[in-house]
Amino acid sequence: MKTISIITPCYNEADNVREVYEAVVHVFESLPAYDYEHIFIDNASQDRTVAILKEIALQDKRVKIIVNSRNFGHIRSPFHAYLQARGEAVISLVADLQDPPELIKDFIRKWKEGYKIVVGVKQQSEESRLIFALRKTYYRLLSRLSHVDLIEQFTGFGLYDRQVIEIIRNINEPYPYFRGLIAEIGFESAKIEYIQPIRKRGATNNNWYTLLDMALLGMTSYSKVPLRLAVILGFCSAVISLFVALFYLVYKLIFWQNFSVGQAPLVVGIFFFSSVQLFFLGIVGEYVGSIHTYVQKRPLVVERERINF
Repeated sequence: MKTISIITPCYNEADNVREVYEAVVHVFESLPAYDYEHIFIDNASQDRTVAILKEIALQDKRVKIIVNSRNFGHIRSPFHAYLQARGEAVISLVADLQDPPELIKDFIRKWKEGYKIVVGVKQQSEESRLIFALRKTYYRLLSRLSHVDLIEQFTGFGLYDRQVIEIIRNINEPYPYFRGLIAEIGFESAKIEYIQPIRKRGATNNNWYTLLDMALLGMTSYSKVPLRLAVILGFCSAVISLFVALFYLVYKLIFWQNFSVGQAPLVVGIFFFSSVQLFFLGIVGEYVGSIHTYVQKRPLVVERERINF
């Protein structure tokens, strides 16, 4: 009997963890050929999430809990959970039920057909149209700029064979862009489209900063285009500035008495080029920050407690 590992990261999800647990139980009741473990990794929740999980784990030994010593963020904590899984395949499932648990059966079916990676791709979403449009635009842009073929509208929801997990373990990324790692491995993946439901209970822990963090991580990890763009734009700006300076010089020499430059073009030019420099300095800073994170080699998380392992 093969074992499937279900990974559910959570932070302040007291309203949802019991329901997602029961949904997984219901799915595997229709999959008698498979055993499973359900690993919840909690990012030091401030509500009753851990207490509820302990009640569940006391009754069901297939439920395993990792409690982090503090909030290590939405990137490092789930990645750590992947590396603790012991199943022949690992499935990621968020706690807010926006990843439909019923797709687990479809993932396993494709896995049985020989696919080592099976991903859920959002065809539509019941969330804000603005947010969905921004996500779609970002995924499309990153896919065009990346040096690997990234999967658009893929958030990490999917099934990964044990071989894939071991490859990821050996990569040893301290701050991984998981979606990019899956694409970088290069195995042929099966794609299952779904409509993302809206969150029913509780408030999302993702804000504009965490979304920006993920977006910039993907950009700096899988594209050098912003750096090349800075070089190209800097060269073009220098050439344009040279021609403008020559034009003003010649024009001033010809119309010495009548031509006055004024301060407006000077002020506009200074602010324009200063803003361009600051923008690309920020981009360079993101790349330097990524290098700094990698050099530090700090642990993904520090565990405070383990249950049922």
